Amino acid sequence: MRNITFSAQEDAIEQARKVAAQKHRTLNELFREWLDHLSRQENNEEVSKRLMTLWKQTGYLRVGNKLSHDEMNER
Repeated sequence: MRNITFSAQEDAIEQARKVAAQKHRTLNELFREWLDHLSRQENNEEVSKRLMTLWKQTGYLRVGNKLSHDEMNER
């Protein structure tokens, strides 16, 4: 695990420590959870963008009624 340093307002740090204590957690644990959540959110946004691109590329496909045997074999 790698260490990093951030700067924040003293009152924000103290408030965050109080919140962590109320949850019986450390500020470090809460920060790691937040960072994990942030990285998953970014990944989810990237997946959503890729799915939208794929959807646009296949926009000509229509899902609807079941095709007949003849319709499925049309060329």
